Amino acid sequence: MDRRLGSLAIPALGALIAEPLFVLTDTAMVGHLGETVLAGMSIGSTVMQTVIGLCIFLSYTTTPMVARRLGANDKPGAIRAGIDGIWLGLGLGVILLLVGLPLTGTITSAFTPDPAVARQAYHYIAICLWGLPGMLTVLAATGLLRGLQDTRTPLAVAAGGAVVNVILNWLFIYPFGLGIAGSALGTAITQTLMALVYAAVAVRAARANEVSLRPGIGSPGHAFMVSSLMLLRTATLRIVLIVLVWAAARLGTSELAALQVTMAVYMLLVNTMDALAIAAQAMIGHDLGAGDSVGVRQQLNRIAGWGILVGVVLGIAVAVVSPVVGAVFTPDASVRALLPVSFIMMAVFLPMCGVLFVLDGVLIGAGDVRYLALAGLWPLVSFAAAIGAMMWIRPVGIAAMVWLWLCYYGAFMTARLLVLLLRARTSAWLVTGHDR
Repeated sequence: MDRRLGSLAIPALGALIAEPLFVLTDTAMVGHLGETVLAGMSIGSTVMQTVIGLCIFLSYTTTPMVARRLGANDKPGAIRAGIDGIWLGLGLGVILLLVGLPLTGTITSAFTPDPAVARQAYHYIAICLWGLPGMLTVLAATGLLRGLQDTRTPLAVAAGGAVVNVILNWLFIYPFGLGIAGSALGTAITQTLMALVYAAVAVRAARANEVSLRPGIGSPGHAFMVSSLMLLRTATLRIVLIVLVWAAARLGTSELAALQVTMAVYMLLVNTMDALAIAAQAMIGHDLGAGDSVGVRQQLNRIAGWGILVGVVLGIAVAVVSPVVGAVFTPDASVRALLPVSFIMMAVFLPMCGVLFVLDGVLIGAGDVRYLALAGLWPLVSFAAAIGAMMWIRPVGIAAMVWLWLCYYGAFMTARLLVLLLRARTSAWLVTGHDR
């Protein structure tokens, strides 16, 4: 079991950290352009990551569907499910681009009263939107390959994309002097190139198995229901991050910039731990399709143990580097002074996050989307109460960072872990067969 887990999780790790590496690299480069630019990027990247995060259902619904059909010995049906997802991703990306462009100014103004920060965020979002069709295609195509138990191809594409992104962003930000706009342009181009590579891989797989490439989304009613439930599940996660950034912007520019640095590192670590969750999605979906519910329960226990272990290791690493890592991202003394306590808060809660992400991946792999969607509402209420208390107190400086992360980790993530543990202890999610 460990060998199978490793063969899926290790390559998945590289693919998962590609997008956070985009943001982390951008943060390091843009951070040296000044506090205002970094604060603008905090808003801009939060908006774009929210849009992309809300669309993660393209991957998270495609992976278990493809895996189930593969486990039931229906490879052509599995590939067709992935092709449907790719068409849905491309179409949705074009729609969001057309809708998002005229709304960009309104969105950025809602986040901050500082016109200079809002201007930087506007430039970032307006350019990044052009990469959405490509990025959503990437999400769906990645789900297809993961469902086929192939995490090596996404690793290769993500690694190539990360290298191209770093090169393009450096060229556009510094030699071409485009600043934050250069960062957005490099990322949008990279996402489009990655989509073209994935499209070629999907076309080759479809032709090899005599699967039609015509546009479609399978059963529209089922696709709409599953996508809507996954969208609701993801919306609760993104609402929390948006409110967190909104609150930090009200507390101060330094606090907002420090949140951006910490969040960029956190997202990289989240995706490191999420490699286990992605492997769980593929394994659980495949084995439920094959009818092996006993083996699935054993997998849950084993993968959860690995989640705790990875969280502990990452937490120790973050705690060790917390006093010095801020210098990599910004020369601003007021921002750097806030970073050590932020990283210590992260380190304390990472082991809990490790098991949380595994449980989430297991239930996604089982197709238990209705529970995941509805169970996310209670943690949202818990977070709202904590944020309300913080905004009433209005802490500043280090106290503000402690409050921000207590709201996120202590109120929201802890509540999420509890609702997932309650579900995992039952057998209601263990549904076998070709489709759920």
